[in-house]
Amino acid sequence: MAETITQPETLLSPEFMHRLDRLDVMSRKILRGRMQGERRSKKKGQSVEFADYRSYVVGDDLRFIDWNLYARLDKLFLRLFMEEEDLSVSVVMDVTKSMDYGDPNKLHYAKRVAAALGYIGLTHYNRVNLYTFADTVTDMALGMRGRRPIPRMLSFIQDQQPIEGEHVSGNLAVVCKRLAMLQRQPGIIVLLSDFFDKGDMADALRYLGGDKHDVYAIQLLSPQEVDPAKGHILGDLRLRDIEDGDIAEVSVSPALIKRYKTNLQAYCQHVREQCLKRGVAYMISETDVPFETLVLKYLRQRGLLG
Repeated sequence: MAETITQPETLLSPEFMHRLDRLDVMSRKILRGRMQGERRSKKKGQSVEFADYRSYVVGDDLRFIDWNLYARLDKLFLRLFMEEEDLSVSVVMDVTKSMDYGDPNKLHYAKRVAAALGYIGLTHYNRVNLYTFADTVTDMALGMRGRRPIPRMLSFIQDQQPIEGEHVSGNLAVVCKRLAMLQRQPGIIVLLSDFFDKGDMADALRYLGGDKHDVYAIQLLSPQEVDPAKGHILGDLRLRDIEDGDIAEVSVSPALIKRYKTNLQAYCQHVREQCLKRGVAYMISETDVPFETLVLKYLRQRGLLG
């Protein structure tokens, strides 16, 4: 009988979790883990499934000698077993104040994506790690595996709140450097953020780029950020940066909104280009895209799920 999973209704419904059961997290390369998992490897190791024999050589572990074969052939042979693969899946969620914005809210949307990826990883016996960040890594839940930690994983995500503090802003370079130190095992890393970071994007991604990890950057924007007219922003305004408190007095006109859209598009293109230079898969989504469509369609198209 299948185990009943209790979860916050606002993140994943039972019906949607049933649909997620058909998916798995995909890696663009075969990754070897330190725990024995679900993915079969061509390497010979010390698992439970017999694979082959080879001749004994001095120094081999005597526990794996087949003594029955020795009695028949008068030669020493070692039993070899099929090693299995374990995939590390790390979901990294931005909890800066800028994420707590928009309708639909960016942070809540990111939570649902993180919950879906965590659920898929756990149901397929991957090792799942969750991180949140602002100016540094702020919280983590590590080494979860199997269905049993699903309620704990969902509660961890649901409980995350935007980091308060007038001068607490994102620092992606510090975060990526910290992640590189924490993530010593190769695996998949998924960054969920609006990437509204005043630092050097190229400097940040260099810590995660390369062949060690499969990195996915998912940029989340609210409809009001993509088109300020949807937020009814017009006239003379005094604007405060939600993260670092900087003040700007502006007169919002149709011409200014047009220039804003051009600058936003250029910035998103910059983020995309920096990701591609570092071998990081990039995608962008507005939060009014149905969450189910993002997970079941777009993440599959990008190769993260299959």
